[in-house]
Amino acid sequence: MQVLQVQLEVGPDPAEVGRARRWARSRLVGSGIQHDEPLAETLILLISELVTNAVVHTGCPAVLRVLFGSGKAEAGTVRVEVADNCARPPRRRTAEDDETNGRGLELVDGLADRWGWEREGAGKAIWCEVDRGVPVIASYRRDVRAGVRVLAGAHR
Repeated sequence: MQVLQVQLEVGPDPAEVGRARRWARSRLVGSGIQHDEPLAETLILLISELVTNAVVHTGCPAVLRVLFGSGKAEAGTVRVEVADNCARPPRRRTAEDDETNGRGLELVDGLADRWGWEREGAGKAIWCEVDRGVPVIASYRRDVRAGVRVLAGAHR
């Protein structure tokens, strides 16, 4: 299987998150994923969360990579990776109801089919994958076990 990879260097500035989202939207459309599809919205949210985590928690530049599997437009997997030069592993938090931070990796876990992280050079890469061709419905639900509001994908 052939894979198309595109990447963007992201500076250590929170304003870069918006630039990364705009860049990713254009790359998704170029791969056949229309901007108004639920899959596109899910991928943009995942990209936003991973880039935000890299920028806010490391203070280092990062590289955003999006990998598209070839084949039918509705088949394959889209992989998002954000690599930075900070060796500190990602840490999941459980945010309280009134906290405004601490839900990023919970969102990634709820929306992605798979996610994880690995060492890359002196730093790390956090990645997630979403399978194409599986209906994704992004909607808020109350996660009773965690006691927090999360954005969940109905594709799980």
